[in-house]
Amino acid sequence: MLLPALLRRAHAPASQPRRHLSRLLDRYGFVAPASLTPAPRESRNPDDAAAAGKKRRTKKPPYRPPSSLDRGGRPPARSDLPFDFRFSYTESTPGSKPIGLREPKYSPFGPGRLDRPWTGLCAPAVDATLRDVDAEDPLPDAEKGLEEARGRERERLLGEPLTPAERAFLVEKCQKNRTKRQINLGRDGLTHNMLNDIHNNWKCCEAVRIKCLGVPTVDMENVCHQLEDKSGGLIIHRKGGHLILYRGRHYNPKKRPVIPLMLWKPAEPIYPRLIKTTIEGLTIEETKQMRKKGLHVPVLTKLAKNGYYGSLVPMVRDAFLADELVRIDCKGLPKSDYKKIGVKLRDLVPCIIVSFDKEQIIVWRGKDYDGNLQDQTQKSLSSVIDSDDALVESENGDPVPTPSDWPSECSGISSSDEVLDDKSVISDLD
Repeated sequence: MLLPALLRRAHAPASQPRRHLSRLLDRYGFVAPASLTPAPRESRNPDDAAAAGKKRRTKKPPYRPPSSLDRGGRPPARSDLPFDFRFSYTESTPGSKPIGLREPKYSPFGPGRLDRPWTGLCAPAVDATLRDVDAEDPLPDAEKGLEEARGRERERLLGEPLTPAERAFLVEKCQKNRTKRQINLGRDGLTHNMLNDIHNNWKCCEAVRIKCLGVPTVDMENVCHQLEDKSGGLIIHRKGGHLILYRGRHYNPKKRPVIPLMLWKPAEPIYPRLIKTTIEGLTIEETKQMRKKGLHVPVLTKLAKNGYYGSLVPMVRDAFLADELVRIDCKGLPKSDYKKIGVKLRDLVPCIIVSFDKEQIIVWRGKDYDGNLQDQTQKSLSSVIDSDDALVESENGDPVPTPSDWPSECSGISSSDEVLDDKSVISDLD
């Protein structure tokens, strides 16, 4: 049976070699489509390839957003403002010298954007290389000349003093129920970029409302002085932390000063330690006992976050008449905030900082404390405030209430955690 089959296969004509080992193709007659069969690559003509390349669209370069650092070959900005450019004018004192810098002297105005060099603390109006190191008051003539020029320009812009009716009209026009235009002054105080915001508001109105909250409100006299000095305006109304800044009769928005903006917040320099191992005049054991005793002293007040602290200094002065140690509760406040408050108390009361442990400010009045001197300082300060308030009158001729007649919300420490509106706050470059 097998022999005839083998003979037939041997004498059969040779068939073409099969590409597949499976017999299913022979049984079902399947033929693969041309798209599945690999075709040999044909060499393209170079002329055809060039024609095809011309038909294709050239690829667009990727989008590059405009950069504020790219000056495009423009010269650096020049400002004739006669004062040193600092990040904050209320929270930085030119008299306190740091012991080091946290970063190289990168200008926060950007490379090549300002013709003033950055010293790490400020951009001075007078070249710092010309200062005499040995002199007690370097370049007195140049600095005094800048102050006199600033004073003359401010007097020219303000013009004649406002009448009581004009003052009352501007104050009423800037109230909350009349306008939403407001500038918020927060924990950084009066910043350099805030000056630009003030001049932008002065384009549309003669006066602008400024709301002050946080650390700068401990020393409101300094805030008012810096606002008037750096902007060239005049504060015509003050109630608690709310100020109204008037631009002047002869202010021209088209001739506003050139204010270059800071692109980021510069790093704060390194200052000497506030809390030392021993307090001056005491031994190590006496310092330890005083710090332990300070934590058990009754709390004078509790500071609210982003509150108004205008009455904090008089409260501490009055407390020193009864006790030598004062404790202020600062729970919930950032560490940098209550440290700045402690420094302001040290300079304004004055007093000695004992400790910042457990979010508490503990201050000591010192051995040479004179209560009579504090009473005289308070009386002189109250007389100045009363004389300033007497100048402001309403449109009907009624005198504006004195600070003693203000509600407790404005005269005392705010007990509610009032937070600034992010849309209206202008920054730090946090």
